[in-house]
Amino acid sequence: MGCFVSTPQDTGGNRRRPGNIGEVSVFVPGLRIPKPVDLSLALGDQLSKTLVERLSALRTRIVVMAGQEAPTITRTRRKTATQHGGSTLADLLQALEDYLPVLLGLVKDGSTLQHKVQFIWVNQEDDAEETAMFSAWYEILSVLHLMATLSLSQANLLLLPRTSLDGYSPKVSEESRRSSVDIFLKAAGYLDCAVRNVLPQLPAEQRF
Repeated sequence: MGCFVSTPQDTGGNRRRPGNIGEVSVFVPGLRIPKPVDLSLALGDQLSKTLVERLSALRTRIVVMAGQEAPTITRTRRKTATQHGGSTLADLLQALEDYLPVLLGLVKDGSTLQHKVQFIWVNQEDDAEETAMFSAWYEILSVLHLMATLSLSQANLLLLPRTSLDGYSPKVSEESRRSSVDIFLKAAGYLDCAVRNVLPQLPAEQRF
């Protein structure tokens, strides 16, 4: 299978251009958000106080933001694009990006610290669906999954038609379409990293 650029000569005549494509939407799975854990209790005698406090502060920020804003994000992606929805996604993504490199320190060089903390995540749309593991790799996997999900939500916002200044019917600008493609690629990168580099670190019976 290959790809090539077709021309009118390739098809034996002028090709008919397709009509306008209607509204495009992206399937975004329900958010999985972290629940609070006491990192100082589990790591207090293993790491410096400064590092434990930094790790705790970064994770607590995510827990608070996700708990407060996840319902807003869900409503926004289902209805209309708003500045608040976009900024919320960006802020939460930034918090996750700040947390991830510090979290990776728990698994560096096969450190035993990776099994010291029980990390808990819950499905935001169904509180009964909760998963807990004594595994920093599980936390990393969950962070990457949330980053990918938020990125898909960002792309969805860009693909929602907006009322144009000229008064015509709502439409999606070419700039928004191009930006959404970049975000799709970023989401794919998060998921690819999760599947290739993180998931294999979990025991086979815990991969689900």
